[in-house]
Amino acid sequence: MIGYTTIGVSDMERAKKFYCDLFADKGAKVVIDAGRIAFIGTKRGEPMLAVCEPYDGEACNPGNGVMIAFPIAEKEEADRLHARALELGATCDGPPGQRIPDRFYGSYVRDPDGNKLCFFMFG
Repeated sequence: MIGYTTIGVSDMERAKKFYCDLFADKGAKVVIDAGRIAFIGTKRGEPMLAVCEPYDGEACNPGNGVMIAFPIAEKEEADRLHARALELGATCDGPPGQRIPDRFYGSYVRDPDGNKLCFFMFG
C-alpha cells in the first residue's frame, strides 16, 4: 500500500549512511540516487524510504506528530535496532518496551535530523 515515505535531511551522505547501516541486515541499500533525493530499500517495486534535501531550499524540519514505524519480527529486533540507531547518531525518544500489555512492543529514536522512528511489533 505504501510505495515510499520521504523525510527531509540536512546532510544527504550522512542520511544515506545512517539508514543503509541501520537496516543493513535487511539488505538496505540506495536503490535510486537522484542527487537531492535518494531512495533506500531492497529493490524497486518494494516500499522504500526516501531521504531528500527540501525542494524549497529551506531547512528541513521534522513534522509535529509525524513518525515512521518499521515493523519487526521479535522484541529483540526492536532492542537491537534502537541500540544500533543510537550508535549511528540517533537520540532516544523512548526506550524499548511493552507499551500495551500483550499487544504492542516498541522502541523510539530520532535520527540525526530529528525525524522520529519507531521499531514495533503487535502481539
